[in-house]
Parts: sequence; structure tokens; C-alpha cells
Amino acid sequence: CPGAGPHTPQGAMKQPKMKVTREEMDAAGLPMHARDFCAHLAIPLNKCRRETFYMPWKCQDLRHAYEACQYGEYQRRIAMKKEADGAK
Repeated sequence: CPGAGPHTPQGAMKQPKMKVTREEMDAAGLPMHARDFCAHLAIPLNKCRRETFYMPWKCQDLRHAYEACQYGEYQRRIAMKKEADGAK
């Protein structure tokens, strides 16, 4: 997932494209709060969790990828906010 890092140039942040459709999110039963730019990772993570009865040691790679995507998305939003505040 694209995200802002400490070396990201100002103005280089672009809004990522959704990798799954609304229909795919509906079919997967993805809750509204998870329908963001990381939804393409949340769908297989939730499927894995259901199949393994939410065992904490299962699905670790999927969970790590999803959490990394969420953090990158958080950094992107913070960079956008700083850029917008600087433009005032």
C-alpha cells in the first residue's frame, strides 16, 4: 500500500485506487468501517480468520500486511492534512 514515509517529497502523495469493487466487499461481508484503500487485504484476512476460528497465531502474514497498509494510509492522510493546512 502506498503511504507517506519520512522521505516522501511534499506534494507527492496521491490517492490510491481501490483494488476491490463495492460488490466484492458486499459479497465478502466486509463491514463499513473496513471499506477503505486496504479492503483488498481485509477480505482475505477476514476469510482466514473465519476459517481458523480466529486463532491468534494463524493469518499472521495477512494481518501484518493489513496493518502495514493501514499505517501507510494513516501516514498518507496526515501528509494530506499537513499539506492542506500549509496551503491556508
